[in-house]
Amino acid sequence: MPALHQLDAHHLLEAYRGRSLSPVEVLRDVLAHIAACEPVLHAAYAIDERCALNAAQESERRWQRGEPIGALDGVPAMLKENIATVGVPIPLGCAATELLPARADAPPAARLREAGAVILGKTTMPDLGMLSSGLSSFHPLTRNPWNLRLNPGGSSAGAAAAAAAGYGPLQLGTDIGGSIRLPAGWCGVFGLKPSHGRIPIGAPYPARVAGPMTRSVGDAALMMAVLSQPDWRDHMSLPAERIEWMSLGRDLRGLRIGLLLDAGWGWPPEPQITTAIKAAAKAFEAEGAIVEPLAPFANREMADGIDRFWRTRAWVDLQAFGAEQRRRVLPFIVEWAEGGANLSGVDVMRNYHQTLAMRAATVAACQPFDFVLSPVSPMPAFAAELPCPTNDPARPFEHIAYTLPFNMSEQPAASINAGYTADGLPIGLQIIGRRFDDLGVLQLARAWEQMRPVQRPWPISRPLDFPH
Repeated sequence: MPALHQLDAHHLLEAYRGRSLSPVEVLRDVLAHIAACEPVLHAAYAIDERCALNAAQESERRWQRGEPIGALDGVPAMLKENIATVGVPIPLGCAATELLPARADAPPAARLREAGAVILGKTTMPDLGMLSSGLSSFHPLTRNPWNLRLNPGGSSAGAAAAAAAGYGPLQLGTDIGGSIRLPAGWCGVFGLKPSHGRIPIGAPYPARVAGPMTRSVGDAALMMAVLSQPDWRDHMSLPAERIEWMSLGRDLRGLRIGLLLDAGWGWPPEPQITTAIKAAAKAFEAEGAIVEPLAPFANREMADGIDRFWRTRAWVDLQAFGAEQRRRVLPFIVEWAEGGANLSGVDVMRNYHQTLAMRAATVAACQPFDFVLSPVSPMPAFAAELPCPTNDPARPFEHIAYTLPFNMSEQPAASINAGYTADGLPIGLQIIGRRFDDLGVLQLARAWEQMRPVQRPWPISRPLDFPH
């Protein structure tokens, strides 16, 4: 039997129901595993053993009475640090941030707690969530469990590393340009960026979403059933909708699937990435889907406009810090944001219009298809110490050409492992659905999960197993 920290949520809930395991013994095993791994992985922040133990004991008593309070009762969960949990400061991965305890749970944290999940603590992120990296001025460097010399990606860096390393089955990340899918792809886990507004979130912002990061599609579906409940505090959230999240079976025959191999800008995919994505497309074809090439629809003008618009937004955010505080922000972030410091109002609006241009082009290109397949990233995981693959603030987004368009279009998109490089690193397959078809994306991901070749063992069951 796998170690308790390796069990997924479905197995834990079944064991709780049959009283062969208790939430307390599972929690203790997960906490011991985290404590052993953290000196090298650095994926966790603000672990609260006492509160977690109290929650697990309460869950244990409920299961003994046969009265679980929700669909996740007793299952360990962690949240990316920018998702507020009451009483815990939110540093946003940045040493410049004032550490004030959050006054209340953000909607995703509230939904998990209401469903009985045992919240262990938070997971790490880079400065202000503006890097596809585990590099932070506040946290120690977060590393990739598949190879400690490499990056887990970001900005949901700790969540992806924690999921791959076995820090409990349920992790929650956020995504505004690829921050769930990129680290999920580089760490070999499943990550879903839902339709914008599907999961109510604190501090809503255009293109920004929260979503599950798990080892299996089924566990992500369990989380979606809980997280997609409405919350008035998110003024951009979708109306309540009855969705059968656990209905993951799907007949693939006749589905029209677009295959996007050229993003139109950014770094071209490495041959081993393209090979893995083509193999997945052929597997869908073998099951009766109709796979057709999808021509590039985004371009450099759109990407550069979004880059400049985000620089301006980041520069405005940095102005909230005093001069001494700003000196604590990663220099890479400051240099990048300075590119937006002197843009005129006309410039800013022109750049903003490129977000709309990318949105329109993405929706139009996807319209003929039920789903689209693409790489998540053009390359596998990169060096741990780098802020992004280019290590160049003038060209920071060359690796997000496949993920960014679907934030702009608000479509659901997932990353699921497609295979491995010659060096044994995970390769992410992106599955994109039409807007609001989150369940469809889960269903197609579940189909691939069942079709794909046998997966390699997870990279760690104990700290000494970490590859170096």
